[in-house]
Amino acid sequence: MPLSKLCTCVLALLFFFSCTSVEQEQTVAKEEVSASDILGKPEYLAISYGGYRTTSRDTQPTLAQLKEDMQILSAMDIRIIRTYNVGLPQAANILAAIRALKDADPTFEMYVMLGAWIDCKNAWSDREPDHNVESEKNAAEIGRAVALAQEYPDIVKIVAVGNEAMVKWAASYYVQPGVILKWVNHLQGLKAAGELSENLWITSSDNFASWGGGGGEYHVEDLTSLIRAVDYISLHTYPMHDTHYNPQFWTAASRSIAGQVEGEDKGAMVEAAMLRAKAYAISQYDSVASYVKTLGVDKPLHIGETGWATSSNGFYGEGGSRATDEYKMGLYYQHMRDWTGKAGMACFYFEAFDEPWKDGANSGGSENHFGLFTVKGEAKYPLWPLVDAGVFDGLTRDGHPITKTFGGDKAALMATVFSPPVTVAEEQ
Repeated sequence: MPLSKLCTCVLALLFFFSCTSVEQEQTVAKEEVSASDILGKPEYLAISYGGYRTTSRDTQPTLAQLKEDMQILSAMDIRIIRTYNVGLPQAANILAAIRALKDADPTFEMYVMLGAWIDCKNAWSDREPDHNVESEKNAAEIGRAVALAQEYPDIVKIVAVGNEAMVKWAASYYVQPGVILKWVNHLQGLKAAGELSENLWITSSDNFASWGGGGGEYHVEDLTSLIRAVDYISLHTYPMHDTHYNPQFWTAASRSIAGQVEGEDKGAMVEAAMLRAKAYAISQYDSVASYVKTLGVDKPLHIGETGWATSSNGFYGEGGSRATDEYKMGLYYQHMRDWTGKAGMACFYFEAFDEPWKDGANSGGSENHFGLFTVKGEAKYPLWPLVDAGVFDGLTRDGHPITKTFGGDKAALMATVFSPPVTVAEEQ
């Protein structure tokens, strides 16, 4: 072989092995990424995600649809998504979609907080739920979560045992803290034995009250042990729901002049109300932080869920607390990102896309309308600036380009906005 050809072959081989080595190093590096490296970091925004497009989860999103969604979220700097259960195909398919995107582009980053759903005995049945005994299905759910965490160590960085599984208003399925503690200890034991990555963080994602921010009925020994056992606390706060259930922070006070309510600028009233909503969310976070401190525990706290629906034909709409519209969502979204960003906390904002199955029999139900995007991929008001900036150019959802709701007409949007109810105080 001529010397020139020999040199070319050697250089080609060196280049091949060099690229292979770089790719291997990148894979190893990502496997070594811990939740502590990404939670609360400004370049790793988090969000809650479900890809369901219809009124039933019987229709599972395809791999192509999941890849499409991951690319949309990545374009808006989302790098961590949260799922809720592993009993349905979606969770495994999301991980497969992310792996495929990473294989096609080694620089693509998306990590997952994998949820394992936990129920009590007789949950979701015609029998009386037994909140002191866990469902026999829980062990299989945890087993599936373990298997996925082992298969995708470079993607799954957090496993959450249960979703709002301890809060007592979840009357259909809640369990006592001892059940969550049992499975958290099991997963921590697998980490200690080397069967799960040491970089995998274990938590439970629950309402602020369940983490000690509520009444004394939650302050039990098993909760204390659970707080000590998890790698961090993932708490939920929903001021929007409390605009109906605990509206003192929400309603505005106004004077009555000669029998007429003194007028205020609608925009100013809404902005003031959303600042009160932000303060309310912070107060719920603070209630948990204070309780944990009383236990002598130093544990990271992150927001596992918070969000604001844009439509409701029930408690939160025009006939109720008047909380739901895109303008209020836009203010709340920015408030939550600003607060948690400055505090160095992750915020798994709820949620990425509208999911019609959540209240399948009632299309106007608020649960169907928490997405930052509509089912068709229209960007709601909080994301209009990203559309203007061309962030979503070339991306589609089910063939639909990413456009603005209301055709980008803010006046049309504001016509759907109602001021919060007022509490009238008679002028003396």
